[in-house]
Parts: sequence; structure tokens; C-alpha cells
Amino acid sequence: MAKRKAENRSFLDKWEAEYLFTYVKDKPVCLVCGVNVAVSKEYNIRQHYETKHHDKYKDLDMTQRSQKVEEMKISLVSQQNMFKKATSQSEAAVKASYIVAAEISKSARPFNEGEFMKKCMMKVCDLVCPEKKQAFSNVSLSRNTVADRTCDLATNLYDQLMEKGKDFVAFSLAVDESCDASDTAQLSVFIRGVDSNLCVTEELLGFKSMHGTTTGKEIFEEVSKCVTEIKLPWDKLVGLTTDGAPAMCGKKSGLVGMVREKMREENCAGELTVYHCIIHQEALCAKALKMEHGMTTVTQVVNFIRAKGLNHRQFKSFLEECGSEYADVAYHTEVRWLSRGKVLNRCFELREEICQFLETKGKDTAELREQKFLCELAFLCDISSHLDALNLQLQGRGRIITDMYAAVRAFKTKLCLWENQMLQGNPCHFPCCQSIKAQISTAVFPCAQFAEKLSVLAAEFSRRFADFDAQKCKLELLSNPFAVDVENAPTNIQMELIKLQCNDTLKSKYDAVGAAQFPRFIPDTMPQLRTQAAQMLSMFGSTYLCEQLFSSMKMTKTTHRRRLTDEHLRSILRISSAQSLSPDIDELASKKRCQVSGLGTSD
Repeated sequence: MAKRKAENRSFLDKWEAEYLFTYVKDKPVCLVCGVNVAVSKEYNIRQHYETKHHDKYKDLDMTQRSQKVEEMKISLVSQQNMFKKATSQSEAAVKASYIVAAEISKSARPFNEGEFMKKCMMKVCDLVCPEKKQAFSNVSLSRNTVADRTCDLATNLYDQLMEKGKDFVAFSLAVDESCDASDTAQLSVFIRGVDSNLCVTEELLGFKSMHGTTTGKEIFEEVSKCVTEIKLPWDKLVGLTTDGAPAMCGKKSGLVGMVREKMREENCAGELTVYHCIIHQEALCAKALKMEHGMTTVTQVVNFIRAKGLNHRQFKSFLEECGSEYADVAYHTEVRWLSRGKVLNRCFELREEICQFLETKGKDTAELREQKFLCELAFLCDISSHLDALNLQLQGRGRIITDMYAAVRAFKTKLCLWENQMLQGNPCHFPCCQSIKAQISTAVFPCAQFAEKLSVLAAEFSRRFADFDAQKCKLELLSNPFAVDVENAPTNIQMELIKLQCNDTLKSKYDAVGAAQFPRFIPDTMPQLRTQAAQMLSMFGSTYLCEQLFSSMKMTKTTHRRRLTDEHLRSILRISSAQSLSPDIDELASKKRCQVSGLGTSD
């Protein structure tokens, strides 16, 4: 038999005075003891009142009962507000601890820095807002708490990346390896994924500690784990960029060869595009100049000045007495990309002061004053400045490979121009050379020699960037699809490319937003072009992100923090390198309860 619909289970106002009950969040609540009654039926409410509270309140008349109910309701609201406030303060304290832990990680500070910050917070609170002291005291910032919060934040970022990875239509990897302060090899793997809306996500995929050897097989196993753990299909991998080391780029036993073999085993239809980091190649091209003698001489001079404290102090005092624009000379560090140019330019500007100082020290400066050496130093300064400018163009996050390739092509064109101008004795784009040429005889300045150097450098650029030249057609499809020759385009996109090039609305949009943003406006009716754009947008042109991460690693895991665990190091670097993603602190705080830490304790 069906239940009787006449049965009324709505709460009646008269029950407040009769049974001392009220209605809170769709449930009857006893005003005396705070108990909830599951079903809003008079029988249940009456039974609770008669068995629990009848004897105590039976002598009250209706007026007294109504007054008592109002008092109890006010008390109940006050209790609820107190609990809400306590819960809010607890959640705020937990959120604050997560925020501080994230900032500690980003600044490469040790975990126990939280305890120092807590002491500072409490002292400031005593002066500025002493009534809030308990709220500040509830923020847990002990060493262990900060370490746990750091791991939670990193896990949350990884979970977000995994969720985003489900929408990737194409992704590429950038892989590099370096050693930390304890000589442990650390493998950095960054991912650049593009979803169906052509939005780019660029994040750290994995940071693996390799305590043994670092052969191509072992690197591949770690990279394979990174891809498998995040549940990405191998057939969506379109690009792989490495530092060019044999263990990375070996066609059989290297990472590149093994990734290609893995893709064949997975029956992947697409072809893997492999690049050697553009920035590394640009630095290697500079070695073709073979002007080590000039650099060696400059390095020896700088080392003489900087190696001994007395010489260094006297040189700085000498520059100050001379009223020099510069206060010092810098050390040359081979691994720093821009170090060479800065050292050379500073020494060129201070060449006269350096010679005078060395003579006071009894050093022979004949070589430093030779016209041939000064000409070589001037040329080396200028070409290093041009190379540094290119290097800066290639650095940075979120760089599109087409823009990087365009910068390299522009530099190659400049080299041809400079070569012709140098042959004509017109170094107009080489200010240091112009300065020296004005001081010496024109016949002495070796224009033909420097023109040959520029020719060699141009040839080296062409040789090293041949793999990018081979992809020229695909790169132009992203950089300027309206100028691509349809006949040279892949056959599967030719029809869509014709439609695109004949669409004046899309051409106007391209002119308005530029090449980087235009792919998002390609209509869904051109799926092949959108897929092609997604693949090119996902490409890494360099391993800059890996190098940047290793710089952070050096600041994080120093000689004083060698005992930092692999998990903690990985968590810190994931937080500090996050760009497209940010930790969901609200979600993390909702899973934690407030943990009050004392000032005098240390976990």
C-alpha cells in the first residue's frame, strides 16, 4: 500500500513553545540539549521532550515558555556564530601556513625559516594588533609543518597537471641533466602541452634523482616513467628537445633513439621531431671564431686583479681615484652564457686603467698595448655583444619556436651584412672596432681578417641550425600561414590552407592578434590546421627551463643543505617553477585541521 500523502512532516511553529524545539537547516533541533531529530514528525519531537526535559520545564506557562524559547534561540545563534568563527580562524591559519610554505620554497629558503618568520610575526603582532595574537599563534610554521605543506602543495600541482594532461592533443618534452651539491645527477623533464582550445601549459613534468650512472637507457627509463605516471599517450608526443649530449641524442642507445623505438612499439602514427637546444647551439657557434688567445689574455689579467684581496682592493681604489665610470672588473664564468661579453666589454672600457695598474705592479703590458691585440679585443667585444643580444632573445618562458627560429634567421642575415661591410672597411655596427680604428691607421685594422671570421661564424650557424631549416615549411604554417606556398604544404592540409588564405576575416584577425594568438581563431571546420598548429605550439626550442631549474636547484640544495631529501627537493622545485598552474590552497586547507605550534618548540 502506498504511503498516505496526508501525513504532514513540516515543522510547525507551535512546537517551539510546546516542546522547546526550533528548525535549523531543514532539521528540528532541541533548544535545551542541541540534539537533532532525524524526521520532522510531532511524535518524534514530543517523545524526545517528554523523556528528556519534561520534568524540568513542566511548570512553565506559555508566556514563560515563549520567553525561554527566545532566550534559548539567542544562545543557539551565539554558539553557532562562535563555532563558525572558530572554524573560519582555523581554516585561515592553515591557509596562511600553506602560503608561507609556498613563499619559502619559491625563495629557496630552508624549512626552519618558518620558525624565524613566526617569531617575527608574533613580535609585530604585539606592537600592531595585540588583540590578534592568538590568531597569529595558531599559524603552524614549524620545520616539519613547512616540509609537509611543501609536499602537499607540490602534489596538488602535479594532480592539476595530470588533470590538464587529459585534454592535451599534443605535447613535447625538454630534457636536461645536471649534478647538485652532493654530486647526485638530477634529470629535469619539462612538458609543454596544448589542449583542444590551443591553450599552452608549460610545467615541470618530473625531476628525477639518478644515484648511479646516467646512460641513455637509464635516462629513457626515467623519462618513460614520467610520461606513464601522468597517463599521457605516446602517440601525442610530437617533439623532444635536449642539450645535445651523446646520452641524449644517440640514435640507437641514446634517449632520442629509445623514445623513437618506444613510439614504434606503441604503433604511433606521428613522427617525433627532435631538436638540439637553440641556446646551446648558439653558444657552440661562437667557438668557431677561434679567438681563444684574446679571451685567455683577458682572463689572466682579471684573475691577477681579483685573485688576491690586496690587488683587488688597490685596483678598486685606483679606479676611484681616476674617477672611472666603472668600479670593478668581473670574473669570467664559462657556464654563464652572458659572462664572456660582460667581462670583455668591461676590460675594453678599462683597458688604459688596467695597463696603468699592472705597470705599478711591475707587470709587462706590451702585449695589452699592441695594436693587433687591441683590434682583436675590440672585435671580440662587439661580436660577443651581438651574440649576447641574440642569446637574450632566445631566453625566457613561453617562447614559441617560430619566434626563436626567426631570431636565428635574422642573425644569420645580419652576419652576411656585417661581412660585406667589414670587407668595405666600414664596421658601423661594431662600436668598439670603430673606436680602435679611429685611434690607429686604417691600413693596420684587419678588416679582411674579421670579415673572414664573420663568414666562418655564418657558416657555423647554417650548419648547426640545419635541423630547423628542414622544418621551415611547418614553422611558417604557424608564423605566417597566409604566406605559405600551398603546393609545398603537406597534402592533408592543402584544402584547408586554401580556405584559410582566401578568408579575409581570418586574415584581418591574424593582422590584429599576431602569429602567437592567431591559432586559437582557426575555426573547427579546419581540424587539420588546428592539429598542425597545436603540434607546433607544443614544441620546445630550447632547454632554457631546465637550465633555469638547475640554477634554482643550486640555490636550494647548497653545501649547507646536502641532506635535503630527493622528495623535498623535487617538491620545492615544482613549486618554484610553476607558471601555468597555481596550488589550490582552499582545497588543501579544507582537508586539514588547525595545528597550533608553540614558539619555543622545534620539530
